[in-house]
Amino acid sequence: MRLKVLSDKAKAAIEAEFPKYPDKRSVLLSALHIAQKEVGYLSEAAMVDVSELLELTPVQVYDVATFYSLYNLKPVGKHVIQVCKTLSCALVGAGQIIEHLQNRLGIRVGETTPDGLFSLKLVECLASCGTAPMVQINNRYYENLTPEKVDRLLDDLKREGKSAMASGPFQLPVLGGKS
Repeated sequence: MRLKVLSDKAKAAIEAEFPKYPDKRSVLLSALHIAQKEVGYLSEAAMVDVSELLELTPVQVYDVATFYSLYNLKPVGKHVIQVCKTLSCALVGAGQIIEHLQNRLGIRVGETTPDGLFSLKLVECLASCGTAPMVQINNRYYENLTPEKVDRLLDDLKREGKSAMASGPFQLPVLGGKS
């Protein structure tokens, strides 16, 4: 099978997932993660490659890719800022955080800064209601935000590529997270 965009390494990584699941279709979330990591986002060609590897239709793959906010269907910036817009965050200032981010970055929701550093997205609940308002940036949580904290966070990310303000989510060390 000749793939359109995925490398042999990505194909091998996806096939290495097969023994972990009862059937190929169950590998879909992992396969999409592997494809996105390699291509930078889930292009149509990448989704077709995944569909062929898993013996699914491209529409089945697209349906799943569009359901989850962790997948990007277009190129994104180095730091993908996902602002939780669900009720708990909305009640304690998510709207103010969204407005501040748009003004500070000079972009609207769904856009990427011209320098390619930041993309801004709205997402449904990130399960951190007790520490709202919050954002997730590249799988790290930043909670109890204020516009001032957002400024500090953006400055850290621009200057150092990371921020000590990350507050979670924490995973087991064997999964690559901190304890």
